[in-house]
Amino acid sequence: MLILILDQFGFDVTTLIASLGVGGVAVALAVQNILGDLFASLSIALDKPFVIGDFIVVGDIAGTVEHVGVKTTRIRNLSGEQVVMANGDLLASRIRNFKRLQERRIAFRFGVLYDTPPELLEVIPALVREAIDGIDDARFDRAHLHAFGASSLDFEVVYFVTTADYARFMDVQQAINLALLRGFAARGIAFAFETRTVHVASMPGPAVATGQSPA
Repeated sequence: MLILILDQFGFDVTTLIASLGVGGVAVALAVQNILGDLFASLSIALDKPFVIGDFIVVGDIAGTVEHVGVKTTRIRNLSGEQVVMANGDLLASRIRNFKRLQERRIAFRFGVLYDTPPELLEVIPALVREAIDGIDDARFDRAHLHAFGASSLDFEVVYFVTTADYARFMDVQQAINLALLRGFAARGIAFAFETRTVHVASMPGPAVATGQSPA
């Protein structure tokens, strides 16, 4: 409206319009990141991918959300320091929210010696199931002879921990490992370790002397 009024009074507004255009581009570039973080903050408030108190993992950063601001979010890292991330960078990354974890799916493998009799191999899945079913907050899924490894017969086990508490998950894993050690020892089943067997097809014979002995 100011430009139109000046134009009506006979002022040359061409230079003014050009200056405003260049200035507008400069201002737009200057506030681009600020506006991006502002809209990201609005998205966090509306969509709620996380809230204060949630434990999240973003890239190599893992910690608890302490504050969500207009431009930045503050995360208390596991090592103790506070990490400040721009909201735009945060939403542009993959966010894993462990506070909303309901249960953990755990898959692990172990190997036994190749000379383990087939009768004992058939018992192992039942031993694993018994070990897992005997622990609170653990739910057995499956256990199978998975593969013929380089130095072992490999089994794969899958189970679920029905709590989000990480310390409880480690307690459950420890209890399962100890139960397997006791159960295998009671039945004479040995865990395998990396070995290599070398079969020699033939050995060179003794060296034959080619010279004549002195008379």
